[in-house]
Amino acid sequence: MLSRVADSLYWMNRYIERAENIARFIHVNLHLQLDLPNGAGSGQWDSLVRTTGDEKLFARRYGTATQAHVIEFLTFDRDNPNSVISCLRSARENARSIRETISSEMWQRLNSFYLQVNAASAVEAAADAPHDFFTLIITNSHLFDGTTHATMSHNEGWHFGRLAKMLERADKTSRILDVKYYILLPRLDYVGTPYDSIQWAALLKSASALEMFRKSYSSITPTNVPQFLIQNAQFPRAIQYCLNIAYNSLGAILLENGLEPCPAQEQIGALRRRVSSADIKEIIGGGLHEYLDDLQTRLNEIGDSIYQNFLCIRKPTEDSLPTVKPPEPRITVTAGQMQSQTQG
Repeated sequence: MLSRVADSLYWMNRYIERAENIARFIHVNLHLQLDLPNGAGSGQWDSLVRTTGDEKLFARRYGTATQAHVIEFLTFDRDNPNSVISCLRSARENARSIRETISSEMWQRLNSFYLQVNAASAVEAAADAPHDFFTLIITNSHLFDGTTHATMSHNEGWHFGRLAKMLERADKTSRILDVKYYILLPRLDYVGTPYDSIQWAALLKSASALEMFRKSYSSITPTNVPQFLIQNAQFPRAIQYCLNIAYNSLGAILLENGLEPCPAQEQIGALRRRVSSADIKEIIGGGLHEYLDDLQTRLNEIGDSIYQNFLCIRKPTEDSLPTVKPPEPRITVTAGQMQSQTQG
């Protein structure tokens, strides 16, 4: 498979997963606003911007983190590369460049998804019925995922997409967990109170995990929730599950191409063993924020390794340049003639 095609498949899936998770973050904040008493969650919209790491851009463009400003910034702002509309636009452009690789049903589903969010009526829908609007984004992402699973051959291209989706999902699960524990709680004396339980339940809802969590645990505690979202190997949005699937997909790509294990596979393998063998009480005792911050750094390193191993179009060495016969002045390759697609 060409690096260009693999790159587009990788980022198409990663952008769609990112758009879904942004919608999840906003959706859970809307639920929290209904559940918490007045003033108890005053910093929840500011914390949502911190989740994406775009607080500087937001402060420069909007200033105060109100509900309207944050929803606009994270959903419709085209100058924000992590907004829902920017992610869907980038996913659509990647899909357009590989129409011959993906199924027509995938293209139609993604194109329809983008047009629904891009429509002028979407802004009104987000303001008038935000719960329905952001549920629609999540549902469209699921429809695309199901269409991909059902209509695309499960070859190396499909595995590149699944690898990207799982890495993005693991990163976003760690971020929403980090925001709840480190930023969202208004005061330390709220720990163990009904406010605390409401926020943990909202966090589980944001990952569509509340029902599955209750099948494994009898009560919501500050220990049980992180353990479920970090170490559960059966729930699709848990970090351990995502790492296991990413490892399997990367292994399938290597096997299909007859390649030896690569640094990215070794990094994912080491990280999933580290996550599965960790003691959750020791993690919390040593600082859940510090643990999640290190986890996000390792996921970024894995992404860099995947780019270097599979997606980077390397500049040819002088020895690899074609020779011209009969002898003529040597042809050089300029920077403008070299094409590489780096994203996200």
